[in-house]
Amino acid sequence: MGEAPAFFVDVLQKGFANDFDVKSKGGETSVVVGNRTYVIGGACEESALSIGVCILDQSSGEWIYPVVLGTKPRPSKGHSAVLLSEDRILITKNGSSTDVFAWFLEVDTQYVRQQKKILGTEVVAWSKGVRGYAEKPIVISGPSGVGKGTLISMLMKEYPSMFGFSVSHTTRAPRAMEKDGVHYHFIERSVMEKEIKDGKFLEFASVHENLYGTSVEAVEVVADAGKRCILDIDVQGARSVRASSLEAIFIFVCPPSMEELEKRLRARGTETEEQVQKRLRNAKAEIEQGQSSGIFDHMLYNDNLEDCYQSLKKLLGLDGTVTAAPKSASKVVDLPMDHSLTKIDNKIIINSRTPELEKASTNTIVLDVSALKGGAPGRTRGLDIYTMDSFSDGLTRINQ
Repeated sequence: MGEAPAFFVDVLQKGFANDFDVKSKGGETSVVVGNRTYVIGGACEESALSIGVCILDQSSGEWIYPVVLGTKPRPSKGHSAVLLSEDRILITKNGSSTDVFAWFLEVDTQYVRQQKKILGTEVVAWSKGVRGYAEKPIVISGPSGVGKGTLISMLMKEYPSMFGFSVSHTTRAPRAMEKDGVHYHFIERSVMEKEIKDGKFLEFASVHENLYGTSVEAVEVVADAGKRCILDIDVQGARSVRASSLEAIFIFVCPPSMEELEKRLRARGTETEEQVQKRLRNAKAEIEQGQSSGIFDHMLYNDNLEDCYQSLKKLLGLDGTVTAAPKSASKVVDLPMDHSLTKIDNKIIINSRTPELEKASTNTIVLDVSALKGGAPGRTRGLDIYTMDSFSDGLTRINQ
């Protein structure tokens, strides 16, 4: 808590003309949500690297400076804001192309409420708006030696343009020939611990005094590339992912029997007797958890590798002839440097404030937010954006 940004004191005390887009000096916008006013940008900016947020509690008159999570948008030459619902605000950045212009400030989503409980303080979170959708990631788990790595390799070989791996993070030092961002994201322990605390990791574990984990961003990067992400993690990691905000398909691969699993482990010839026994004990525990925990949507039994692979493809809707759908060339629409937002149901009308541009109907942009999915700490997907060819055509599309 603290004092109000100086320029806003008089304006806020006098009230607002509407609930969304009160724009004032310094590129600040104010959005009323219930009995709170969210001031975005300007005097609230924490640094030159991101747009800041502060909150006026109207019932107490106190200013609150929340913990800001998620991927923060960089400042631009102004922005506009509109309240989408009681839990999130849409921010559009002036003069930006459609791949970077839309951002969502979450103020009362499930993720924000969870982080408030964990951190014990006021929290808001940013997520980047993205056009279109991404297919659900695939989480594959199973005991060592069950053949899940082979199944994944077969899938990647047959459909190289459809699937991709997320690159894990680790606090250990890189080994010879390992490249940062390719084999692992090598990260300082203190940085990773902070990002775990900030909710940026789907799952993590401590192994031999080093941290390993899968970040939300690593999964989103695969989706951004137009591929479906595969996560090869243990049962505990799958449990963490299931508890997160990520919507995924969870598959557990079982051996036909413990005897067969032991036979496969010994056939490797890479472990000592002690290591084999340890892997068998761990496998038994993992199989029990996998079959009874309710984490997994599907169980596959790898008795015959080819049959198991065909079952995996069937689960994923693949028939052996499917190829990756070509990426559609999304039309780039540049937002006017100075614009305003109007909300009509689930459509946001973006109008230029420049008089000479206002006359041209093609400069009126419509953003459809009726099918949003995901959110902080990753992406908010499902945006649809188009320009109006004519005023009447625009009204027809808006009313559909």
